[in-house]
Amino acid sequence: MRLIPIALIALLTLTNCEEKTRSFSSSEIALLPKPASLDLNEGSFAITDGQQIFADLDEQQNAAADFQAYITKTAGFKSSVVKSYGPSISFEKKEDLGPEAYELVVSPKKISILANDAAGYYYGVQTLMQLVTAETAEGSQTTTYLVPSVRIQDSPRFAWRAFMLDESRYFHGEAFVKQLLDQMSLLKMNTFHWHLIDDAGWRVEIKKYPLLTEVGAFRKDSEIGTWKSGKTSGEPHGGFYTQEQIKDIVAYAAARNINIVPEFEMPGHSSAAIAAYSWLGTLGKEIEVPVQFGRLYDNYDVTKPEVITFIKDVLNELFEIFPSEVIHIGGDEVGYEVWEKSASVQKYMKAHNINSPADLQIDFTNKISQYIEENGRRMMGWNEILGKNIHSDFAEKKTDKEAETELAKNVIVHFWKGDLELLTDAAQNGYAIVNSLHSSTYLDYSYSSIPLEKAYAFNPIPEGLDAKFHKNIYGLGCQMWSEWTPTNADVERQAFPRIAAYAEVGWTTLENKDYDSFKVALKKMEKHWDTLGINYFKDSDKLEAELKAQQETDSK
Repeated sequence: MRLIPIALIALLTLTNCEEKTRSFSSSEIALLPKPASLDLNEGSFAITDGQQIFADLDEQQNAAADFQAYITKTAGFKSSVVKSYGPSISFEKKEDLGPEAYELVVSPKKISILANDAAGYYYGVQTLMQLVTAETAEGSQTTTYLVPSVRIQDSPRFAWRAFMLDESRYFHGEAFVKQLLDQMSLLKMNTFHWHLIDDAGWRVEIKKYPLLTEVGAFRKDSEIGTWKSGKTSGEPHGGFYTQEQIKDIVAYAAARNINIVPEFEMPGHSSAAIAAYSWLGTLGKEIEVPVQFGRLYDNYDVTKPEVITFIKDVLNELFEIFPSEVIHIGGDEVGYEVWEKSASVQKYMKAHNINSPADLQIDFTNKISQYIEENGRRMMGWNEILGKNIHSDFAEKKTDKEAETELAKNVIVHFWKGDLELLTDAAQNGYAIVNSLHSSTYLDYSYSSIPLEKAYAFNPIPEGLDAKFHKNIYGLGCQMWSEWTPTNADVERQAFPRIAAYAEVGWTTLENKDYDSFKVALKKMEKHWDTLGINYFKDSDKLEAELKAQQETDSK
């Protein structure tokens, strides 16, 4: 299903009417995310039946076809993409533009979309579709399709603009994932972080190890309510993607300038795999896929050669179905007690002069990073892979020793928890960072904890970081963990509209952001979501007013 540009929602037919154009006011133009610059001029361009679109380069074809297909499907008129210059809508090469950047120039006689790569052309089209306005004069049967005369110059603030969906806890399915990808592309988000593997379920077919999905993809029941509630749904849950389904979804995303980054959790959060093959665990005991969510006891026994072989075998199959340069290995919340109590693990650590479980984790992580790099990819992991103890709030990890071993410098550190000085130090030491601080970006958190305005105010670059290290902050991610959102509608309620705020955080420069204008553009976007039946949270304004009133009361 293709995206429906917001301003064309009500279009039903297009007629061969005489063109009628008009000028637009600035209050009529609301784009999301907000572009870098927009100059509004007199007049407008009228789209007509039989519209020709000029695109002669391969990198222009996807964007041209996307615009053509939408017009044909939604407006019901014929259009064509041609390679001979002359039509009034044209894609043009501009070699001094950077990655994903574009210029959109609209006059009463012509629309030009200029870019230097496929992504730039695609994003120019996303903006163009938001600008189209359908107008029908009173008492007329004729609809006119206008694009205001503008000159837009636009490029992203950050190269990494991500949304994460956790499907280990609950499997949501191919159609839902594609709907999310559609909305991401409209918002110019370019990275879909797909959390497919965790304790609660293994969601990707691995042909060499069929039990991973035959056993690991299904559990007998599910905890509900909240952590350690003692309540369960009373229903089994399961599901997984075949490799062919994943290839199809990866291609669907690529056509929308979205890269899919898979996450293969290691060495903790590995219960689903251990349920399938007990020899992977440190305990060596038979277990079932857990019903309860949270941190669980066993880990992969990373001291066993056969476990390392398993991990590399799985990675090899992931390399085949995910072309992403980056492979996420998790690495978070690893409980060390099972390693500390294992005689064989302790013997290995002593023989290899490894002083602590944290050092064992980093030694393992560095070896996996090297293997990933040897295969032309790059490793990413949650910031525990730095070896710092960020879990003083976890009773079982409060006394964990920090690692002395240094993490390999080629990895991307996914910062989610801990003092911001850890992020600053990592950036200053040359590590690439994606900032996903949980208290500002976790979509499973309530709207009281992260209201829309707080999401919009998030800055991935920490205060005080020297400007020369800003290049090490690749961008941000917003994370939809799904322990307590079993249905698609639940996920939609938590993700929308905050996903739009994070999209503008990733795209728009600080000096160009404005929360009030964002809310105007958001109202237009919400009309689009209404047509799709997306269950977005509708009480953001009311909640923010209540929170501000409470703050005023508390300050008295």
